[in-house]
Amino acid sequence: MLLGRVHGTAVCTIKYPDMKGLKLLVVQPLDNQLKPVGPMQVAADVVHAGKGDLCVMVRSREAALSMAEHKFTPVDLALIGIVDQLDVRPDGDFDVILKKGATHYS
Repeated sequence: MLLGRVHGTAVCTIKYPDMKGLKLLVVQPLDNQLKPVGPMQVAADVVHAGKGDLCVMVRSREAALSMAEHKFTPVDLALIGIVDQLDVRPDGDFDVILKKGATHYS
């Protein structure tokens, strides 16, 4: 999965028939420090993101599978989540202790 920030909307007058009504957004891919990585790209929006939102993206087959109705839509990048909070830890710094949770599995 990738992180990206929405910068605007892309408008297409002619689309593949299964993409009719699908919103396309211009996104800047980001690294784990939220710095731009590479050029801006166009992504299919399945989570109703808006300009300035930090989003989770998937590529390739996973992007096509994220479409609600049609699984063989020619989509190569899709926004599948809007990030509410992001905690980035230094490389190698992680906690492997399971904390008591609400379910009996944790």
